[in-house]
Amino acid sequence: MDKPSHDSADYNEALFETIADDIANSGYSIRPNALPQALLEQLASYVHTIPIADFKKAGVGRDGAHQLNQLVRSDNICWIDGDHAAGAAWLEWLEALRVFLNRRLFLGLFSSESHFAHYGPGDYYQKHSDAFKGQANRLLSMVVYLNSEWRVEDGGELLIYKAEETRASIKVTPSFGTIVVFLSEDFPHEVLPARRGRFSIATWFRLNKAS
Repeated sequence: MDKPSHDSADYNEALFETIADDIANSGYSIRPNALPQALLEQLASYVHTIPIADFKKAGVGRDGAHQLNQLVRSDNICWIDGDHAAGAAWLEWLEALRVFLNRRLFLGLFSSESHFAHYGPGDYYQKHSDAFKGQANRLLSMVVYLNSEWRVEDGGELLIYKAEETRASIKVTPSFGTIVVFLSEDFPHEVLPARRGRFSIATWFRLNKAS
């Protein structure tokens, strides 16, 4: 794998700094068209080559509480590892972000996990939290969108709720390269149905389970 150029390293540093400032000030960061272009195109190209059989119906809950429930979510997912160049490049970028956020915000992020998500037309994910107060080792959630030429009328928005609000105060269009990062415990969210299929990457930065 080619090493990043000084220009891309400088871009990442500036992007990471912006994300860190947003999290420190607001608890979330929304950056349209922000993922480095070369990495974005590599991931977008790769996701369309993954066999349909590799995408599995997504569930809710973890470990022994994990179950399929299409009343809650109807997307399909494929976990990302380093076996393909695109996956390896993504995990390398995530690691650089993890290290930066720990250095800048002292978050104690220990690891990350990511999967591609495919939402077909009409698929959705009901309002939920990625972590619950006092129980979670997911500290930060992140979504990156891989949909070129996405229009507002295509739907599929991410709705983010602040604190105990019953109505969403933030709506994010799943446009190509948009990055969304938020504190996992603090922001319930949902995915609205879209009028055409869409791809994204969902990521969680985790604390050390053993700590």
